[in-house]
Amino acid sequence: MKLRIRIEKRLDIPNHIQVLSIVFSLALAFVVIAIIFLLLGVDPINAYARILRGGFGSIYGLSESVTKTIPLLLGGVGLSLAFRARVYNIGAEGQILMGAIVGGGIGLAFPNLPRYVLLPLMFFGGFVGGAVWGLIPALLKTRFRVDEVLTSLMLVYVASDFVKYLVYGPWRGPEQRGFPYSSPLSLAAQLPHIPETRIHYPTLIIALILAVVIFLLLRYTKLGYEIRVVGENQAAGRYAGMDVERVVLIVLLMSGGLAGLAGIGEIAGIHARIGPPEGISPGYGFTAIIVAWLARLNPLLTIVTSFLMGGLLVGGDAIQTALNLPSATIYIFNGVILFFVIASDWFTSHLIRLEVVNA
Repeated sequence: MKLRIRIEKRLDIPNHIQVLSIVFSLALAFVVIAIIFLLLGVDPINAYARILRGGFGSIYGLSESVTKTIPLLLGGVGLSLAFRARVYNIGAEGQILMGAIVGGGIGLAFPNLPRYVLLPLMFFGGFVGGAVWGLIPALLKTRFRVDEVLTSLMLVYVASDFVKYLVYGPWRGPEQRGFPYSSPLSLAAQLPHIPETRIHYPTLIIALILAVVIFLLLRYTKLGYEIRVVGENQAAGRYAGMDVERVVLIVLLMSGGLAGLAGIGEIAGIHARIGPPEGISPGYGFTAIIVAWLARLNPLLTIVTSFLMGGLLVGGDAIQTALNLPSATIYIFNGVILFFVIASDWFTSHLIRLEVVNA
């Protein structure tokens, strides 16, 4: 007699299994992060307490967490849409930057337009900039079967270098004394804030509405049904007469466009000028991948997970100075969390059985 391991794909995943997998994956991730703290000579309990206080323990911390939630929510909702179709857009960071360039460029070019005209134009430009940057890997995938993971990721570096070219070159403001920043945007091109915070509430409202809209699209529309079917089985989708290439194009366009909205939100709502790429987006596009997977690709749940990750980013910044940790610490946290979340997704969607086989 022998023991044989058989792996089967679950036909249906109960809700309680999904919730338990999220809790278990986060618990394991935080255990590993605690070990990393110990290796760095830091008390993990003290570090976690500081993270919680920094991100959620004060009015200022909460407001900053909400501020960081905005780009993470827009990026996470867009990535949830793409990942549901099993189209792996890893380039949201570049799409954020392109949205910032196009939308911010409109703000610089037309400073005298009234606010009610200029801001919608900037957001439209931001969406188009991100969507075009998402269209490139979509066309390469559908026309030439080039893997979208590679192309979307490589385009992040192209977008980053393009931003550097602009702010070090033709868009550098004459009043910036040689620093890589554009001239300030006019007041008409800047978003209002909740008083005494940096929360640009128009973008937050847009992000919340889009999370609901994308959820309804996936759940109740023909396009949403096609996205879900293609994500489960492309061959079955083709057999049913679905245009798989069209689905890929649509989800990458929409995913890129939503990331582009995050980019213009940062420009018009936070910085009021265009600067170096790390200033526009310090990794929001990559963190949004964690947001999407942690929400189990549910656009509504990204509202919760984006706030959680926003708080961790704020708390992570706090402990870097308080505990004298390297600046890369928060990226280690993100990587560990993403690893366990994706691993738990595989174990959630598969059954592992031990069978006794007669020799």
